[in-house]
Order: sequence, then C-alpha cells, then structure tokens
Amino acid sequence: MAEAASEGATPPHHGLPDEIFIWEILVRLPPKALLRCRAVCRAWRSATSARDFLLSHHGRQPTLPLLHCYNFVGDEVDSLDMIPFDHRAGVVATDQLQSIARLGHAFFRPLASCDGLVVLTKNYARFSICNPATRQYAPLPLLSDFIFLGMYQHGPTGEYRLLLGPEAQDGCFVYTLGSDLPPRHVDIDCPDVEEEELIYPSGSVLFHGSLHLCIGNMIIAFNTTAESFRQMRAPVDPWGADLFEMDGMLGMSIYNDASTSIDIWRTQDYESEVWALKYRVELPVAEFGNFSKHLWVVVVSSDGDVLVLVKVDDRLLQIDVDGKMVASFHRRGLGPTRHRLKQTLVSHTLFPPLEGYLVNSLPFL
Repeated sequence: MAEAASEGATPPHHGLPDEIFIWEILVRLPPKALLRCRAVCRAWRSATSARDFLLSHHGRQPTLPLLHCYNFVGDEVDSLDMIPFDHRAGVVATDQLQSIARLGHAFFRPLASCDGLVVLTKNYARFSICNPATRQYAPLPLLSDFIFLGMYQHGPTGEYRLLLGPEAQDGCFVYTLGSDLPPRHVDIDCPDVEEEELIYPSGSVLFHGSLHLCIGNMIIAFNTTAESFRQMRAPVDPWGADLFEMDGMLGMSIYNDASTSIDIWRTQDYESEVWALKYRVELPVAEFGNFSKHLWVVVVSSDGDVLVLVKVDDRLLQIDVDGKMVASFHRRGLGPTRHRLKQTLVSHTLFPPLEGYLVNSLPFL
C-alpha cells in the first residue's frame, strides 16, 4: 500500500519526463550515487539495471589513475583501499582520494585494470579478479604457476583474457577469465626475445589492439587478435621505463640515472615506430632531495593532462610537465599504480550472481 502510494506520488524530479531524467541525468552519476537513486522508485530501479543503460553509464565514467593505500593498525598492515585519483578541475581536495573499495587482506596488490575490472595478486603467488564498484570477487585458482603479463578484452569474442609468462615452461600462455580450461600455450616466435626475459616485465599497456610491455631493453607488442609477438623500436634504452597511452598515441616515460628529471616520449607515427621527446620534467629535488631512493615514479595521461606521481616517504606528489608541484598528499601507505580505472556497474558472468546489486562479501569490507 505504502509502495503503491509512493509510486503514484509526484515524481521527485518535478514532472521532468523519465526518459530525459534517466538518460540525461542518472546516466551521468557516479556509481555510488546511481545505486542510491535506485531506492527512490521501482521505475528507476528497473531502468538503471538494464544492460543498455549500464553500458552507456560506464561509457560516461571518467578514466582515472588508480591509487592504492595500505591501512595500518600500529605497524601492521590491516587492509588495502583502492582509490581512483580524481584530479579533474573543480574537484575539491577532500573528494580527490575517495576509496571505492576496501580489501580486508593485507597482501593484495592491483596488477591490471580493464573496463572497470581489476586483477589482484596476493603475495604475487595467487591471482583474483574483482569489480570494485560492485564489490564482486572471484579467485583464479588455475594460475598459481604463472607470471602475470597483462589483461585485455579479445575483440572478436568479447572475452577478457590474461597474458601469462613462463615460470618453469617455454613460451607464453593465454587464459580466458571464467573458463574452466587451463591456460593455453602461445608461441613467442620473436627472434630477439628470450623467453626467460618475459618473467620480468615492468608493466603493460593496451594500445591499438596490442599489449605493449617493457622487458629489459626492449618493447614487446603482443597482438591480442592474432596472438603474435613483435619487437618494437624504442627511442632510448627502455630499461625501467613505463608505457602508457598519451593523446591517442603510445607514450613512454623514463627517469635519468641521477633521478632528477623524467623524459616523456610519444610516438609521432605509431606504424613507423617514430618517437619524439615530448617533455623533460624536472623533479623538485631542491625541496625533497634526490629521488634515487624512491622507486615509485609513475606518469599517467588522462583527458589530455599528463600527471607525474611521485611517492616520497609518506607523501604522494602530483607534478605537472613544467616540474611544478600541483598537489601533495600526506598519507601513510598511499601510493600510485601504473593502472587506470573506469568504473562499471555492468554485470559479468565472471562473478556469482548478486542478490540486489551491491555486496560486501569477503575479501571486501
């Protein structure tokens, strides 16, 4: 009776047609706010649960640098927060570091992110997949004997797949998320690549349908459709470099031996593998001293902005391409990752079905 009265009451949007309110307003809300709106009326709950709406909603979410923050009880790590760093203009400082999910195990670490899904590792020995926005989680028990190289969506099938490196075997392997089959072997067939070198990548980025990895002094590209490898020309020795997408091109950052500056390169012509030095970012050595002891220097590009994130003791520094410090966050355990997150409420068969939509089951808190 009360529900019927609520359904027949004056709409909370003062007569604005549902079509406009749902597809022009609700579709733009962040996931948490959208989930709250579902409690307002049955029509909104039904419309915002439809797959076409959720896909459109996902497409409108910002792609933000993913941070992680270890939470301490005394000197012991108690949990891990996953934080999309909302550096956009107009976002107040208190809203820039809002955690979207907390994992109740101390030894998790994000390895990759793709379409709102995050691959986690525990002690670098176990893998799992989660959706931080819906707090869904599934372990990946078949992968304990492999090294993680990257994650991608396979275009022809829409499947999410992992590229895995050899630990005790030759070649590489591809694993389809949600499959009961073990990872299948893929020949490297790239004359300049030694298979044992694939054990130690410094991260990967998906660009132009290929996973690009910095391995030793090479850039290796794995075509995710043809499942073939090739070596790509690098502008300088890429040892220790990071790869990322930048202005619709492939970017690479590497800091000098003295750790006083970061060079940011970008492909001018991806097909011809022609690179150009785009920026040389001077680090604030005068204020913080030499950066050689600080291992976490991450460059990300988002919506045309290039961010340099530097982990210095208990501070995370945001520096622009002119070397000026934009922001400094003092928080124990806070650090950057090489990944970006675009939140999604789209359902996936990778996870057990939900009763309702948002859950808080282990390992989420």
